[in-house]
Amino acid sequence: MGKTLIKNIKGLVLAGENFPEKIKGKAMSELPVLENAYLALEDGYIVDYGKMEEWPGISDWTGLDIVDAENRYVLPAFCDSHTHTIFAASREGEFVDRIKGLTYEEIAKKGGGILNSARKLQTMSEKELFEKALKRVELLMSYGTGALEIKSGYGLTVEAEIKMLRVIKKLKEACPIEIKATFLGAHAFPLEYRENRKGYIDLIINEMLPIIEKESLADYIDVFCESNYFSVEEMEAILQAGKKIGLQPKVHVNQFTAIGGVPKAVELGALSVDHLEVLNEEDIEALKDSNTMPVILPSCSFFLGLPYGKARELMEADIPVALASDFNPGSTPSGNLEFVWSLACIKMKMTPEEALNALTINAAYAMGLSKTHGTISLGKKTPVILTKEIPSLAYIPYAFGDHLIETLVF
Repeated sequence: MGKTLIKNIKGLVLAGENFPEKIKGKAMSELPVLENAYLALEDGYIVDYGKMEEWPGISDWTGLDIVDAENRYVLPAFCDSHTHTIFAASREGEFVDRIKGLTYEEIAKKGGGILNSARKLQTMSEKELFEKALKRVELLMSYGTGALEIKSGYGLTVEAEIKMLRVIKKLKEACPIEIKATFLGAHAFPLEYRENRKGYIDLIINEMLPIIEKESLADYIDVFCESNYFSVEEMEAILQAGKKIGLQPKVHVNQFTAIGGVPKAVELGALSVDHLEVLNEEDIEALKDSNTMPVILPSCSFFLGLPYGKARELMEADIPVALASDFNPGSTPSGNLEFVWSLACIKMKMTPEEALNALTINAAYAMGLSKTHGTISLGKKTPVILTKEIPSLAYIPYAFGDHLIETLVF
């Protein structure tokens, strides 16, 4: 990595010290920007920053890589706290089915959806899965993603779930960005367990989790708590078992219906509750003053035609909000967080500042990375985004569909 100086920065975003772990409510509209600034990195760590007129010079640095950022912004890399980056094949056939009028749930009932991905993944080798996933991670990095959570959940057998988690472990070793692994064996019930739900839950708890613990394959545990998937009681049993081996919960919940999953997830100490296309007063009350981060996935709403998450309602209740991509082959075949930023502004009426806080400092919290990512602060190890020449920061979400990130700098 060496030493890098970025000089003449038009705006150095979220630079400062003593930020809170997460930003909530009205404070999400505040976004510190240091104009005409410099930033110094050494071996990937932030070692100095400030106004250009305060720049101390480079006499004590050798082998320095200098980047001139005139008319460009520098900001902490996006943290994508919810993805399904490992999958065997795309599902554009289901995309056409939806165009013809089938709903996501109707497609799932006829063997599509998650079960479709699981069938394809079960027959693919670990080596091929890794090679495909590595290319996707490189693509996500080009969009400005500097920390990535990846879930299992397209295996749904002991062998295939463990295979996915081993691939994530290899990606952690191969990629220059921070990657977190989430075990999502409870993504759907395999067809052979449709009439034996307890049997599949026992398989998760008694066979999958011991291997995960032995090989240190996951950081978090997740359950799809939703009508026609896993009930609140089933979610609790699985999450409690995961907690016993040190896996903190992160939960898929309220994508289609509100069945009490949010309050229970908060009670169980979930780091985040994700989706939240549907939200009621009980859910909002449970999230107030909790340590659980609501994570909204607007590109999933865009692709499936679902309601968008109630970000404004959450912020007005003095609750923090994070944003993530939900990158997966079925409901969000894009991991572009620039587009998520645009959707948050256009469809959820978040300001550009609120949405960027949701993609950085709050998203870092939702990944357990507050100490290293999310802000430009001394000693942090976040990669930083160097934008292309743009007139203002708000131009990025405004010019939706344009690719305005030049590179990630480590």
